[in-house]
Amino acid sequence: MKFKRQRSQEVGVDLTPLIDVVFLLLIFFMVSTTFTRESHLRVDLPEASGEPREASDVRQIDVVINAEGQYILNDRTLVNNRRETLERGVRELAKGNTSMPFIITADARTPHEYVVRAMDVAGRLGFSKLSITTEREAESQ
Repeated sequence: MKFKRQRSQEVGVDLTPLIDVVFLLLIFFMVSTTFTRESHLRVDLPEASGEPREASDVRQIDVVINAEGQYILNDRTLVNNRRETLERGVRELAKGNTSMPFIITADARTPHEYVVRAMDVAGRLGFSKLSITTEREAESQ
């Protein structure tokens, strides 16, 4: 008996559906991606005009912040610039008296974060007389 030989078919992968899926994924990612464009703002801080305040014998809390962000409380340098350290130092100086003037003096190159941190500590502790020292406005000729 003679059997018919079956023809062998070539085995292959049809790439058409795979390409369709890849193109659909590409379109999906292109549509769903958000592009952020960073913008930088130039900020010119205002100068203050007015009469300088007279030095008085009233107890006050002076917070000086240098360009590196180091805090100096009433001529005493703090060991670090963490919020907890600043808050502890202010508590010790105030001794519960939150009606004292709280004066912040910051270097022009001080990062804004450190000034806001000092203001936040003053607000958390309940100080209501917060002042920021400024340089006198240059007189125009």
